[in-house]
Amino acid sequence: MRRVGCLLLAIVAAALLFAAVDFVGGWTRAGPLQRDATFIVPKGATLRSTAGALAAQGIIAAPERFLLRAKLFGGAGVIKAGEYAVPKGASNARVLAILQSGKTITYLVTIPEGMPSILVHERLMANDELTGEIAVPAEGSVMPDSYAYRKGETRQAVLARMQTAMTRFMAEQWPRRSAAAVVTTPQEALTLASIVEKETSIAAERPLVAGVYGNRLRTGMMLQADPTIIYPITRGKPLGRRIRRSEIDAVNDYNTYAMTGLPKGPIANPGRTAIEAVLRPAATKALYFVADGAGGHIFAETLDEHNANVRKWFDIRRQRGEM
Repeated sequence: MRRVGCLLLAIVAAALLFAAVDFVGGWTRAGPLQRDATFIVPKGATLRSTAGALAAQGIIAAPERFLLRAKLFGGAGVIKAGEYAVPKGASNARVLAILQSGKTITYLVTIPEGMPSILVHERLMANDELTGEIAVPAEGSVMPDSYAYRKGETRQAVLARMQTAMTRFMAEQWPRRSAAAVVTTPQEALTLASIVEKETSIAAERPLVAGVYGNRLRTGMMLQADPTIIYPITRGKPLGRRIRRSEIDAVNDYNTYAMTGLPKGPIANPGRTAIEAVLRPAATKALYFVADGAGGHIFAETLDEHNANVRKWFDIRRQRGEM
């Protein structure tokens, strides 16, 4: 009988040891998840409700055992709301560490240089991963860049980051303007920079284009920038056709073919290089520029030189069948 009793005790002890080893090992052993997945912890979620959701998604096998192990081995950290990437086969320990890390999945929304505010609004409103409503932001208030956001974040919060970036950049750059800058206020700088932005996509040309417009403003010449004709018609969206004579002659607060000086405000959201070009323009005597047929522009100091350059540009367009 003693032998039987000892054997039973040994079996029970072995079983308990096996269960203990299995319990501890189950914390670090590979989990059941068959492929990489994402998991969302809602705001206000408890560890218990999260364990049930993890099991339902196949990330863990047994929520009660996960909870018990988490209490024993998981430390004092708390899970944080957000969307997380969970790798295939993640152990219970790895899953909890991920949810406690706060390192949520981030997404990017990109605002290209020169995008008008109406298109910024449309881009943010079309993003189904963001929430809430926003108004069309003030033209020139958004810094073009790529911005990280979390799924479920408000559009207003993302827009606020874009506008804060512009405010900070202008506050930094305005005191660094050169004596050659023709603008007298940050708003004027944004207005002229938005025109420079729309006139050339070549960053290296922007200081020279800014210099040309500075020369024109100083001498009282009209800026005669085609994008300022288009803006009051489409609010900056592509016109999709040639500009009409009536639109060139239209008198409004933006058309620089019918007024001297700057428009009433920006016609787009200029990027950093366009703003820097306006604040520190190139030294030039040029008053004119026209497309060179290769993506850039050719500059001229006199009207005769400019007219000759225009004729060359027209010849190129005829050869391309554009005229």
